Parts: sequence; C-alpha cells; structure tokens
Amino acid sequence: MVKKAKPKTAFVCTECGDDHRQWQGQCNACKEWNTLKQVTVGPVKEATVGFSGSFAESKRLGDVETEDVARLSSGFVELDRVLGGGFVPGSVVLIGGEPGAGKSTLLLQVCAALTSGAGAKSVLYVSGEESLSQLALRARRLELAVDDLQVAAETRGEVIAQLMDEHKPAVVVLDSVQVMQLQSVDSTPGSVTQVRETAGFFTRLAKQTGAVVILVGHVTKEGGLAGPKVLEHMIDTFMMLESPAAARYRTLRGQKNRFGPVNELGVFAMTEQGMKEVANPSAIFLQRGELDAPGSVVTVSWEGTRPLLVELQALVDAAQAGHPKRVAVGLDQQRLAMHLAVLHRHCGIALSDQDVFANVVGGVRINETGADLATLLAVLSSFRNRNLPKDLIVFGELGLTGEVRPVANGQQRLSEARKHGFRSAIVPYANRPKEVVQGMVIHGVKSLSAALEAVSGLE
Repeated sequence: MVKKAKPKTAFVCTECGDDHRQWQGQCNACKEWNTLKQVTVGPVKEATVGFSGSFAESKRLGDVETEDVARLSSGFVELDRVLGGGFVPGSVVLIGGEPGAGKSTLLLQVCAALTSGAGAKSVLYVSGEESLSQLALRARRLELAVDDLQVAAETRGEVIAQLMDEHKPAVVVLDSVQVMQLQSVDSTPGSVTQVRETAGFFTRLAKQTGAVVILVGHVTKEGGLAGPKVLEHMIDTFMMLESPAAARYRTLRGQKNRFGPVNELGVFAMTEQGMKEVANPSAIFLQRGELDAPGSVVTVSWEGTRPLLVELQALVDAAQAGHPKRVAVGLDQQRLAMHLAVLHRHCGIALSDQDVFANVVGGVRINETGADLATLLAVLSSFRNRNLPKDLIVFGELGLTGEVRPVANGQQRLSEARKHGFRSAIVPYANRPKEVVQGMVIHGVKSLSAALEAVSGLE
C-alpha cells in the first residue's frame, strides 16, 4: 500500500511573497512585521531524468511576427489614456482603490458603453460582493443602458470559466479578486494562496480566449493593494483609483502597464450620474481663492504624457514644542526635510525652530521632482509673509549642492502655463526656451540663491 504524502504548511509573506518554514514576527526579505500567513503546500512531484513530451522551440526575436492589435475603447478618454489607448485583447487589468472610491461605478459605466452603440461587444460582469438586484438598482440610478449586459453573482472560478465558454465575452469584469476562489485549492477566499492561484487561473484564461479580464482589488489600511505582491507581477496593467477624503474628484493613476506609458493620470469627478471625465484638469486644480495670501505658488507637474498645473501651499509657524513638525500632503515628506536642510546650508535660512506644512491643493499627489523649487519658494513665502505674484509659475529639481537641475518636457510645461494666463516663470537655466515666448518673462536660474534673487523679498 502506497502512503500518500501529507500536505505541508508554510508561511508566506503577504507583502513580498517570501516563504518561511515557521511563523515569525518579521519577514526576512522585506522586513515587514506581522505579514506572515499560513498556507497549505501540496506534495511536490519528483522530477524524472527521462522526459517524454514535446520540447519547446526557440526563435530569433527578429523572426517573430507581430500584429497590430486593435484596442477596445472603454468609452472614457481619460481611462483610455491611462490604459495607453484602450483595452488590449487577452490582457488582464487590475484596478484598486479605497472603499467608495467608485471602482464598481466606473466599471459598470464602462460595461454600458461597451455593450451599446454600433460596435457593441459582449461583456460579462461577475459580482462576488453584490447581488444582481443591487447591480440593477445601481444601473437604474445611473440611467445606464445595460439591457445587453450579461451579469452573474458568482465566486467560483470554475463556474465563471464555464460562463465565459458559453457567452464568449470580449470583456470580463470580476468584482473582486479577493472573494474569488478555486474549488481545487484548499484555502479560504482572500488568502495568499487563493488570490495567487485565482489570478493565475484567469490570466491563463485571458491569454487562451483573447478576452479582456478586469480584476477589482481591495486595498490595505496603508493604502496599498491587498494580497500577495506576486499579484501585481502576474497582471498586465495595474491602476489605482485614488479618492482623497471628502474630495469630489478622483485620480486614476497607472502603476504598471505593459502596453502603454506608466504613471499616466486620468481625472474624474464623482456626480449623481456616476463618474464624469475632467477634460481639463489644470483648470479644475487652479481654482484659487479670492484671498491673496503668502505661501501659495503654482507649479507644472508632468503626469505621464501631459502637463498638469497644480497649486502648492505652505504654512510656516513657530514650533510650540521642542521638535518642529515636517508635514507634507501630496509630496514626499522626506524630500521636504532634505530641501529644508539645503535651504539652511546654501542660503543661510534656518527653519529649525519652525513647523513646516506643505500641501498640494485638490488631493493630487506629485511623484516627480519638478515641484522641488516651487515647494521651497512657497515655504519661504509663508516664512517671510510675502505674497508671490499670482501669474508666476515655478518648476525645477533641487540638488543637494543647491543647484537647480533641469526637468523633462520644459517647453511643454511653459506652453501649458502660458495657455492658462501665466506671464512670468522661474525655471532651471537649462530649461530656458531657445526662442522668445510671447507674453512671458522667463527667469532661468542655476542655483537656489539665484531663484531667491529672482523673487524679490524672499532672499
């Protein structure tokens, strides 16, 4: 009688996916605490020396034929921008976001756009968290034409695969991947093993059938995607729908895209009729108040393939305790502290006894370095209690030696600023335009001290 091998247990980190033989408080790989979860590992088959099967053939990359694949438009220009031009057949798209951000609302609107019109496509919407009556009520409230949309309330992956084989949909929405499960996997829904195996199962289905599979993902309390990190490696496109607290506007940012630019940004407004596109985000984020106060300046951030004008605000106040605060919202807090040290070292302006607060208006997060110079000028404007001109635009990267370094797409940033009525600019010396820009006075600076001289009253 042959004895069956007993299943073994392992402990997998939910952040990085590293395996451990026994539970411990800290992961050895990513150094995160309390992230190890117990999973069941099946018996491993012994490898045989002789292999009786088909062998894979290799090709030279130059001999591989490529085809221009027609993308599927989502019906939203902003979403197509983040996707790189639309959905690619056979791809897997993962969209995450806070509860209430509007993920399900946006996808239901996308499904309605895909199933209507001259080029209507077959779409299957699978909800694992809501009933079909709840979906119908939402569609009716949003006044969507979803008569031809196939829907199902199901969490079993094998049953969903049968539905896909029956209806042959061009697009499949799974809401959400954390509640899906495979009956062949002995693990609870939402566990590391179940999420990994379910995502791999639908990824293979997408490649085999050519259908676009859209996965909805939950987020952790820290704001990151819930589940193992390997989930982000499996899929083709990963987007995060960011929704600042009590904010009307939502930003959809591309974190990974195998078929388009990364870090592309789409802007939406949440209304009673669902998600509406914001065609000109710069005009929205530049709705400055009538009160002319110090500590405010406008910069041009480059998001993906387009410039975005945003307002930076700073507040400097005397520290009440022994340790001054450094708070940044929408900016890198460590970078703010580093630039304050540069200000002290190279300009002789010390803020060691001051609390410094910096904020990006509108809930936008700036991930690039082009806002460095504008942030420091806003801080100095508040510290000196001097207003900056309302028609001034500032951008540039700040180095540790006090130099102002150039940024990419400087000419396009200036063109966007001029389009919105800005008449003066402080930019890196290397970003000065070769030709005179009509209606703008541009100051090219090489150092932080030169930038302060360009703005009278702050040096």
